Amino acid sequence: MAKRVIIVGAVALGPKVAARVMRLDPEAEVKLLDRDYIISYGGCGIPYYIGGDVTDLEGLRSTSAHVLRDSRFFKNAKCVDVVHAEALAIDRRAKTLKIRHQPDGKEENLPYDKLVLATGATPVRPPLPGVDLPGVSLVANLHHAKLIKDMIAKGQVESAVVIGGGAIGLEMAEALTDLWGVETTLVEMMDQLLPPAFGPDMALLVKNHMTEKGVRVLLSERVTGILGDAQNGVQAVETSNGEIPCQLVILAVGVRPNSTLAREAGLAVGRFGGIRVDDGLRTSDPDIYAGGDCIEILHKVSGETVHMPLGSLANRQGRVIGTNITGGWGRISGTVGTFCLKVFDFGIARAGLTERQAAAAGFDPVHAVVVQSDRAHFYPSQELMYIKLIADRKTRRVLGIEAVGKAGDAVKGRVDAVAALLHHDVCLEEISNLEVAYAPPFASAMDIVNNAANALENIMEGRQEPIDVAEFLEDFKDGKIRVLDVRSVVQSSPFMEKYGSQWLNIPQEELVCRLDEVPKGEKLCLICGSGPRSYEAQLLLRSKGVKETRNIQGGVGMVKLSDPDFAPSE
Repeated sequence: MAKRVIIVGAVALGPKVAARVMRLDPEAEVKLLDRDYIISYGGCGIPYYIGGDVTDLEGLRSTSAHVLRDSRFFKNAKCVDVVHAEALAIDRRAKTLKIRHQPDGKEENLPYDKLVLATGATPVRPPLPGVDLPGVSLVANLHHAKLIKDMIAKGQVESAVVIGGGAIGLEMAEALTDLWGVETTLVEMMDQLLPPAFGPDMALLVKNHMTEKGVRVLLSERVTGILGDAQNGVQAVETSNGEIPCQLVILAVGVRPNSTLAREAGLAVGRFGGIRVDDGLRTSDPDIYAGGDCIEILHKVSGETVHMPLGSLANRQGRVIGTNITGGWGRISGTVGTFCLKVFDFGIARAGLTERQAAAAGFDPVHAVVVQSDRAHFYPSQELMYIKLIADRKTRRVLGIEAVGKAGDAVKGRVDAVAALLHHDVCLEEISNLEVAYAPPFASAMDIVNNAANALENIMEGRQEPIDVAEFLEDFKDGKIRVLDVRSVVQSSPFMEKYGSQWLNIPQEELVCRLDEVPKGEKLCLICGSGPRSYEAQLLLRSKGVKETRNIQGGVGMVKLSDPDFAPSE
């Protein structure tokens, strides 16, 4: 008898499971269930459709051969039946799924041998006054995408407010600003953008870049209501600090696992409300599998379960589930949270734990920030890249990496290289000596990843005494410290003119001969373009008895991006 497989959810993971099952067991009877008639689409592409990079919605629903992935496609090309219905309840003992067909409302019990829950996640709709007004939209599916783009294309939107500073919020702010010229304000209640994904120092670089591109970013500000009426729609957003006029509001405050069906069936769920699964993606019922945005999964660095709603994970998990349903032995042991994003001219990426997450998981995190060209410094198209590497002080285990730069593919490549090793308890020395390909158009002979590990090793062993840019800026503005700039006179002069005696200059190559000019008995911060020369200056000064120095992590490059108003105009 043919194996009966029912899959609930037909966006990302579901279609992947269906196709994999039919490849491995062509005799199987696979039903792909979804209450929406639009199925199997790239939801991560929605901001790029709104922003004009993807010209039409069918581009998000088509194969690489430009074939539309609709019910007919799955029936004819994959031998999979698509059922437009809502899943109501699971009877685990009878092994049936109760459904309600769309649109006629007819209810039916479908028998299964194996059931797959690909129910995804539900966007959070905050309980705000006015949240149901016309002009307020989530970014959950292609219907939302079309609604938003149609409003903008018809000239109905001059200004917009994006609520939420996570990935979707940033992507939507860019889409509205970059193509359409909509006056866009992004409001985030936390004190930084991307709070679960990046540390505050790297997130600040992203925030300043968005501001430079015309997005008004409001941090530590809470939305208290949305103003307007049913006839005219949205007129303004009310926050803890006032009102922001707008005609469009995007809700991007996060998602929750859609696990109600599983919970009501008595399946185990985790601390974030996601369905609990083993490394074969089986639920607490061995005949029911789950994957994608509705589950919790082991974080392979912290050892804790997390909710990680990523399209890349969903696709890999779908293949594993399909393998196991047909008698194979597929495994996906967890995640290190590898993530990347385009924000205007910046590519950003990260993997592992932030410092805050590492400390919460019981580690003693130490970090280094390195600024270096993403390819050979003499190559004409080189751009600066900013990398933060985090490791545990005691074990020297690498815990996480964060990167920002204008060459997004180069940023992603560096993070991917480290991400692949994180679950192996990789130590700092292995990243220091990580073998990566080199040619001047693509990298430096000593890659930035290697140098990030070298810098962190120097910090851990006490050779380098660093100071983060945020702490430096605060202390400098309070007059608590002076700066010794070891760059050339030409590079340093604008800073000396702006900051007077608080900003000193002795070029590195002259330092050994001018030691008597170095202030004694006061706090001194050393700076160069990106950090290496000032580190060498710190070693020299320490050998000569000058020990009250701190090296500014990332140098002038990091300072300029962290506080554009601090650096003199050039």
